[in-house]
Amino acid sequence: MPLLLECARVRGPEYLTQMWHFMCDALIKAIGTEPDSDVLSEIMHSFAKCVELMGDGCLNNEHFEELGGILKGKLEEHFKNQELRQAKRQDEDYDEQVEETLQDEDENDVYILTKVSDVLHSVFSSYKEKVLPWFEQLLQLIVQLICPNRPWADRQWGLCIFDDVIEHCSPSSFKYAEYFLRPMLQSLCDTSPEVRQAAAYGVGVMAQYGGDNYRPFCTEALPLLVGVIQAADSRSKENVNATENCISAVGKLMRFRPECVNVSEVLPHWLSWLPLKEDKEEAVHTFHFLCDLIESNNPIVLGPENSNLPKIFLIIADGVANESVKTEDACSKRLANVIRQVQVSAGLWTQCVSTLNETQQKAIQDLLNTA
Repeated sequence: MPLLLECARVRGPEYLTQMWHFMCDALIKAIGTEPDSDVLSEIMHSFAKCVELMGDGCLNNEHFEELGGILKGKLEEHFKNQELRQAKRQDEDYDEQVEETLQDEDENDVYILTKVSDVLHSVFSSYKEKVLPWFEQLLQLIVQLICPNRPWADRQWGLCIFDDVIEHCSPSSFKYAEYFLRPMLQSLCDTSPEVRQAAAYGVGVMAQYGGDNYRPFCTEALPLLVGVIQAADSRSKENVNATENCISAVGKLMRFRPECVNVSEVLPHWLSWLPLKEDKEEAVHTFHFLCDLIESNNPIVLGPENSNLPKIFLIIADGVANESVKTEDACSKRLANVIRQVQVSAGLWTQCVSTLNETQQKAIQDLLNTA
């Protein structure tokens, strides 16, 4: 469906709008009535992509009301199915084969939950805070997903939905903060890395977009983020994505809410945690902040007599070599300019480049050639 709309664009906006109106009501109805979970997930995915493509104005209040009711029904069904599975686990006929079936059912339910998140993401990102009143009852129900006794996948996706509320609907999102703020902060220390990652992302967007009402919670979040980053196994395969989201969130706190952080104390630690290698999206945020600091001649970042520049070169080189920085990213040009400024001083350039291995030197050269 979204590809069809892309093709319709060549016929002009009027034709595109007519085609969307032809699709829209049928898609929403199908989300509410389709019994097959595989087909339903595809319909929900298509609807979300179509809303992102069409943007603000493609849905009306009746659509919001209908969609809110349908998604509320999906969540209620999700909770009911979980209760039924728990009851079956207490049945006298319960065995490994039954458990295998129940786990398959659970995976299907969680997948539908991810699509609920996709649909809400598309609506919140397109309509911002003006759509919140239509989904208030749904948000109250989503609170149940992030309760500590829920399965980790419920907590993960519940937090992802509230992340979108903060990112796209602030400062109005604070009206709903009582639903999610305390569980989000507590989830920074969750045993599940997926839940920690969703909570850390939420703190990052809270700093960037949330507004002044979130300031006390930004301050409260900082030591929790640092605790996750400094844990002994924080860079293990299963934990690294959550850890990198925490590192990015600390950077966003310093960049967008410096009044909530002792920047001079935290900044040297943050530099030592770079670069991010797994989460490419968050890596871009960290490099933009690093560029801000370098371009403003931040003395902590540059060090006495630019003594930190070799370390900065290493961070940049690893980021490029790992494809965390791509030529189409705006920060690649900023990073290349930093390197060119160092090139002017032959001694400093030699000092910086000599610390790099062959792969890292090639990465620096590639950045200069393409950015």
